Amino acid sequence: MSREILEAMYALAREKGIEPEKLMVALEDALLSAYKKQPGSAKYARVEMDRETADFRVIELIIPERLEAHLIVETIDEETTIDPETGEMREPEEPEIDPKKFAEYRDQIDERDVTPDDFGRIAAQTAKQVILQRIREAERDMMYEEYRDRVGELITGIVQQSDSRYTLVQLRERVEALLPKSEQVEGERYDHSQRIKAVIKEVSPSTKGPAIIVSRRDPELIKKLFELEVPEIADHLVEIANVAREPGYRSKIAVISHADGVDPVGACVGPRGSRVRMVVSELRGEKIDIIPFNEEPARFVAKALSPARVREVLVDDEAKQATVIVPDDQLSLAIGREGQNARLAARLTGWRVDIRSETEFAAEEAEHGYEEEEVQGRCAAVLSNGRRCPNASLPGSRYCGLETHQALAGIDSDNIADLAGGGESPESPASESPPDEPALLESPPLEPAAPVSPPPEPAVQAAAEEQAT
Repeated sequence: MSREILEAMYALAREKGIEPEKLMVALEDALLSAYKKQPGSAKYARVEMDRETADFRVIELIIPERLEAHLIVETIDEETTIDPETGEMREPEEPEIDPKKFAEYRDQIDERDVTPDDFGRIAAQTAKQVILQRIREAERDMMYEEYRDRVGELITGIVQQSDSRYTLVQLRERVEALLPKSEQVEGERYDHSQRIKAVIKEVSPSTKGPAIIVSRRDPELIKKLFELEVPEIADHLVEIANVAREPGYRSKIAVISHADGVDPVGACVGPRGSRVRMVVSELRGEKIDIIPFNEEPARFVAKALSPARVREVLVDDEAKQATVIVPDDQLSLAIGREGQNARLAARLTGWRVDIRSETEFAAEEAEHGYEEEEVQGRCAAVLSNGRRCPNASLPGSRYCGLETHQALAGIDSDNIADLAGGGESPESPASESPPDEPALLESPPLEPAAPVSPPPEPAVQAAAEEQAT
């Protein structure tokens, strides 16, 4: 073999980023295969190539019969196989001894040079095919190594082809990804040469290169798009705690701030809604609700049902179920179209959500007597209108910071009406909540004022004026 071929191999290895030794070993294997196709070739042989001069020779391995039988016994597969075409049992094929075994018994094996006279011509024909084939294999391996650790990453590609089964997306030169029908958003069109964003769903090796599957439906796509548009998320000052998505229609994301003074919702919305508008544009108009994450389940569930206004939330920690009471005019908005809003809120919070209107809840309470569940961290005081105080309790106490509610700790009842010498009167309008919003804090009772004489009746006052005249 000429030295020019050797130099070309080294140049290709440098250009493609492949180790030259891999090409050398591959060429030796190819030359050995070409030699065994010649008539009268040795049964056991190997090809050696000089890495400096490109000279090669074929070495026959003369193996003793006892050693050959021993190596065959180690290699043979005694299990019979079934012919897939006929279904009949067939004997295993003649085994091929692993060349690595020969190296272990080299001291018992004789060798001799059996290089054919015209082997140079065969080597020249084989070299080109093997080098090109191994370069393609090495490139496929490199692409697989590059993308196999990028699952869940956001990529940008150009649509090359689209049909009823899948869409072909070019990521870069000679690297393509598949967007199958199951990962496409209903109603979206993917035109030729259109630039789209997607997340890598799966990467697997194949004979034609790495099979890269991308997705437009995965909730991870929303996380990555917000990370791209919101610097606070990229800097880990704001985190997307959870995502609930119905692709193409609506999504809800729960965000939490890890830095004081950083509003997580405002950071994701951006100035005049510019940041969230970019994400919505990329998702082709899909609506996005941004919800502040809260450790208290009741408050989190209430926020997750936005844009509906919630009157009260009763939670059952054991069953992980939340009963949500909303004003009558907010019931349809809380449930959403075909139950979409309630379904997304349940996915986002991880709680089962049961939505009731005030009228329905009051009727059930009057008929069956609805027992309110204990709420961790919520004030246990029962107001004069029969509802539980919505304020958070103080640390180490069952009640909030209102003096009237703290006074309940000295009696055996949670009803404010049972307090001796004060409390809230059932007729007092101040103790009742406004029709749309829960009472957050109540004013402590005022000190009784000095008695004031009632105004005179109108008839008495007229008689007194006549006497005066």
